[in-house]
Amino acid sequence: MTSLSQDIQYKLKRLNAFEKIIGINIVVFLAGFLLFKAYGTSLHWFELPKRFEDFIHQPWSLFTYGFVHYGFWHVALNMLILYFISQMMLNLFRTKTALNIYFLGIVSGGLAFLLIYNLFPQSQLKNVGTLVGASAGVRALIIFLSAYMPHKEARLMTFNIKLWYIGVAMVVIDVLGLFSLNQGGYVAHLGGSLLGYIYAQQLTKGKDIGKWFENFMGWIESFFKPKSPLKTVHRSKAKSFVGHNKEEFNAFTKQKRIDLILDKIGKSGYESLTQEEKSFLFKAGKD
Repeated sequence: MTSLSQDIQYKLKRLNAFEKIIGINIVVFLAGFLLFKAYGTSLHWFELPKRFEDFIHQPWSLFTYGFVHYGFWHVALNMLILYFISQMMLNLFRTKTALNIYFLGIVSGGLAFLLIYNLFPQSQLKNVGTLVGASAGVRALIIFLSAYMPHKEARLMTFNIKLWYIGVAMVVIDVLGLFSLNQGGYVAHLGGSLLGYIYAQQLTKGKDIGKWFENFMGWIESFFKPKSPLKTVHRSKAKSFVGHNKEEFNAFTKQKRIDLILDKIGKSGYESLTQEEKSFLFKAGKD
């Protein structure tokens, strides 16, 4: 039993960020299922309401709705797609960049939902309930990859297809979905897709629009980190390289190499990379 417990703990520690997110989504789904079976209620405090006056009483729902699913196929399909698309993202980009896109996609999808249902006349909209699900974040990752490296191919069963074809198909499906009963969900999908597209366009210009979110999450995380009782020892400043210390210079050089490799993928596809370049990207994705 001890060996099994240690084995489970070891595997849990080795989960990447998105595998942990998938685990949280599954736990929340099971909690919602049990809550409904036992008390006939839902996780309404975590759902995103469509009325702004309700939203201001639970502003955290702009973030937490992305972890709530009630239908088995809803959570299963979202998590399955998230697993495969996140593996591709983590092989090519920093974990924090992928997380920025995912969570900002959820936030953007929620904002699109709120804006549409509070600014447009209700007579032109379908009657929908609260918003739940991680679809906006998943869409953001898919559209980001489709826009950033459109000519990279993905394997679909027995054939390869370029990413930009997948991206266009997703957007077309979501636009058509605006005329369905799940109109609110498709509005959120398009909000996440828009974030993914803008993020990709800006990143190709060297601008990471999610850096502020990364810093914000780092600030929140700092409150939960135990403070060391040891005194901080101040050392003399590291020798600078063209106005930067050694760490900053190495980070800059590494990012430039990543950008060059990604440009090569965008133009010639992943298979055009040398084994050394593939290994470098894989290691960089784990940092």
